[in-house]
Amino acid sequence: MEKLESGKIHMTLIDPETSGPDGSGRIAEQACEAGTDFILVGGSTHLTVREMDQATMSIKGRCSAPVIIFPGSSSMFTKYADAIFFMSLLNSRNLEFVVGHQKKASTIVKASGIESIPMGYLIFEPGMTAGRVGDAMLIGKNDFKDAVEYAVAAELLGMKLVYLEAGSGAPTPLSAEMVRKVKESVDIPVIVGGGIRDEKTASKIAEAGADIIVTGTVAERAENVSKTLKPIIDSIRNIKS
Repeated sequence: MEKLESGKIHMTLIDPETSGPDGSGRIAEQACEAGTDFILVGGSTHLTVREMDQATMSIKGRCSAPVIIFPGSSSMFTKYADAIFFMSLLNSRNLEFVVGHQKKASTIVKASGIESIPMGYLIFEPGMTAGRVGDAMLIGKNDFKDAVEYAVAAELLGMKLVYLEAGSGAPTPLSAEMVRKVKESVDIPVIVGGGIRDEKTASKIAEAGADIIVTGTVAERAENVSKTLKPIIDSIRNIKS
């Protein structure tokens, strides 16, 4: 929240299942060089606590940005992170992703003392793996009414953030109009991820009202992560919230 007072935020999502511990640390190091504000670690549903521990320790050993857990299931936790998105996939058909995994992880998260950030998570078409695994009732690209109602519900339920997800590796991101409609309807910060691969797209979404931009696949696939992410990060820096 403090960072948002001075401008837009960029987060780099790293999936240890794809990158491994060493690869996760390498991506984080170069993302930090590019100026990313936070590292999100997670995404997959099959990561063990040990795998999360190893990846997070590798990341923190090479990058000074705070690390936030982005969990795909209740087993995805590490005491070495700085915070966790305690998130609910509001448009899932499966109650496990709405509140089940949260119930299973609740006592562990509370006992750890880690900062917990309640967040509403919404998956849009095409959804990609996140939509399939989360059994999401995908929100249509132009279904503004559905998106706004979910976002407002998240706010009224007391969630501190709302995340609009097109799906990691999506061929196209959410439209600027969708982001604008949602942002105009809520007073909590809006995060947008999925399909953002260049500075033009990132700035367009930020200008539409996104407070936080997340990139993941583009960093995982880049030969030079810093060189790839820096234009994206720079493009959103001076856009007013």
